Amino acid sequence: MKREHDLFINLLFLVVVLLMQVGEGQSTATDVKVGIVDDVGMPYSNMTLFCINMSLSDFYSSHPETRTRLVTTIVDSKNDVVIAAAAALDLITNHDVTAIIGPWTSMQAQFMIEIGQKTQVPIVSYSATSPFLASIRSQYFFRATYDDSSQVHTIKAIIKLFGWREVVPVYVDNTFGEAKEIGLMKKGYVWILTNAITDGLSLMNETEFDTMQGVLGVKTYVLRSEELEAFKSRWKNRFPLSDLSVYGLWAYDATTALALAIEESGTSNLTFLKTDAMRNMSGGLGVSQYGPKLFQTLSGVRFKGLAGDFRFINRELQPSVFEIVNVNGHGGRTIGYWMKEHGLLKNVDQTEATMTTFSTWKDRLRPVIWPGDTTFVPKGWEIPTNGKRLKIGVPTNSGSPQFVKVTRDPITNSTTFSGFCIEYFEAVIQAMPYGVSYDFFPIEDLDYKTLVYQVYLEKYDAVVGDTTISANRSKYVEFSLSYTPSGVGLVVPVKDNVKRSSAIFLMPLTWGLWLLSLLSFFIIAIVVWVLEHRLNPEFDGPGNYQISTILWFSFSIMVFAPKRVLSFWARFVVIVWYFLVLVLTQSYTASLASLLTSQQLHPTVTNINSLLEKGEVVGYQRSSFVLERLRESGFSDAKLVNYHGSEHCDELLSKGSARGGISAALMEVPYVRVFLGQYKMVQTPFKVDGLGFVFPIGSPLVADVSRAILKVEESNKANQLENAWFKKIDESCPDPLTGPDPNPSVSFRKLGIDSFWVLFLTAAVRSLCFCIGEMYVPFFEGAPKSKEPARIV
Repeated sequence: MKREHDLFINLLFLVVVLLMQVGEGQSTATDVKVGIVDDVGMPYSNMTLFCINMSLSDFYSSHPETRTRLVTTIVDSKNDVVIAAAAALDLITNHDVTAIIGPWTSMQAQFMIEIGQKTQVPIVSYSATSPFLASIRSQYFFRATYDDSSQVHTIKAIIKLFGWREVVPVYVDNTFGEAKEIGLMKKGYVWILTNAITDGLSLMNETEFDTMQGVLGVKTYVLRSEELEAFKSRWKNRFPLSDLSVYGLWAYDATTALALAIEESGTSNLTFLKTDAMRNMSGGLGVSQYGPKLFQTLSGVRFKGLAGDFRFINRELQPSVFEIVNVNGHGGRTIGYWMKEHGLLKNVDQTEATMTTFSTWKDRLRPVIWPGDTTFVPKGWEIPTNGKRLKIGVPTNSGSPQFVKVTRDPITNSTTFSGFCIEYFEAVIQAMPYGVSYDFFPIEDLDYKTLVYQVYLEKYDAVVGDTTISANRSKYVEFSLSYTPSGVGLVVPVKDNVKRSSAIFLMPLTWGLWLLSLLSFFIIAIVVWVLEHRLNPEFDGPGNYQISTILWFSFSIMVFAPKRVLSFWARFVVIVWYFLVLVLTQSYTASLASLLTSQQLHPTVTNINSLLEKGEVVGYQRSSFVLERLRESGFSDAKLVNYHGSEHCDELLSKGSARGGISAALMEVPYVRVFLGQYKMVQTPFKVDGLGFVFPIGSPLVADVSRAILKVEESNKANQLENAWFKKIDESCPDPLTGPDPNPSVSFRKLGIDSFWVLFLTAAVRSLCFCIGEMYVPFFEGAPKSKEPARIV
């Protein structure tokens, strides 16, 4: 079947050549000779030759008034560089052509450009895309296609959009199947094709598509038009077995441009001048007298072609839009466009105004299916490790299992690594823009200074653990960005200032307020008796009865259940006293509830200077640089005790200095979370940069790991790890992330007379006024003079 198809194409090509020659013979216009150098018989070559023939036919049928007519001579370059150069020499020497269309490859064009420069014969290529050709600096070479370097900005935009840090340019001179066989098309890899391949996707077979699944490609964008659709329809009718690509459209437009330029240049000086020097050097090779004029007219040609606006800028076409495709199935699916003014966009008619500053790749491109049939964005590449995985050391003597914990299974002899530092490192690796292969190795019985030095000695590729960033250590290694809060915290025990005893119910009020309240109860009761005993029979009777009535009224008023009063002035006094008692009882209840349910925790020490003044014993973490800082602060070795872990530190703090323990502990802020709740951080006397991952000086991983740390910090993953490995922060203790409380809490404040003196004064003034009124104006209330008891209503 394939042989029949090739035979049909070759026969069709011969028919086209004959038709071109017949058309040339029937023309009455002046013939202008033009050469065509192409790999005759190849599918891509036959397709472009068909397009050249259709271009000439369409041009002269639509411009019957032309004074010139192109007469073409086709020479087969046989896909060979030398033969292509010989073909150009033959066309210029023996056929006196005024211009040459072709060749197909950039390698063939290189030699032909040199010949065209010497003979002043324009070379118009529609497929030679190598940027190197521009370095020849020949004014007679016209590129009716795009320079490969024009795609650099598009590829750069794709790489930047997905966050890939580095790329490896690969020149593929074989099929993609061999790339696939060595594992470079599996999950995690990214391929970006230039238009040299993607523009020919329509010419590929099923096997070739199968080896390219998931790759991205930059494809030449061709704007749809009525003329293009009509041409495609004619193409299918004429050549149903031949596929059309953008190179055919460029060949069509290049031929139209040359026909327009020759028509404008006229037919004068269609000769070659052969000098003696040229004869001796190149066997009769002459210089075209028509070339300079044709160069000028061809440089100014501009029209709307099948492939878009046709215009030479510096003798080559300039693209403004590229199409981005994703190879899936049996073709390339369009996922977006690159525009010179706006960058990557989903739609060609989309503008930058619709995009946000912090847009993601999903806002600019349609969904992508990557190699390995996955929708997850590949990291792009794996960091080269010279054939081995990274060897990462992990300290086993951390002393704080919340940070680093190394467990060995005695049965399987396998080692398990866990802890905040380990899981944080794993989260950072996941956030890296590429894959990193590594293995953890336990490091035993080494202090942290020696541990870090092992990386300098190249025994380990990195160290992951609770290693503090310091200036001294940075002389030998490089640290990543800190992934914990910075500083050294002063941790001290906290105590409850409230002594809970059987008399705690007396604590909410001061003694002065207690006495004033008690005295006020009796005074108010006496005032009411003065105002009521003449009118209210309940306040009348024998002396002992009246005394008991006064006492009963004094205490019953606290629960708002006193005896009924009849006098207007007595009622007024009672209302004022009710309000005072209400405020007093509610305040008392709130203060007592606070004492009974809340701890009043306060630090035993507030700063490091008080420890020095009192001569208290201070603890520091073993294998820590804090010891030197304490000595510099003035502490003697006799007042310093090292602890080897959180449990040991807890034990020493619980004992206190008096019982062989410590009064305070100096530790880096990340460790403070272990102690929050039982102890309190009151100060950060020393500044350090927190914990970081250790790498050799000059390691390319440092910058990428630091950026990945920022990603983890900005996500919810950091909070999840902290909540999983550290105790929940007590509200009464400062968060080490924000530092110590600059305003330590004060002792519990009792309620005193100063809080209620206005109410007491108001009640006293009212009572005094009404008593005076009762004594001097007994008839004001209209009470009866007799001793008969009044009726109670």
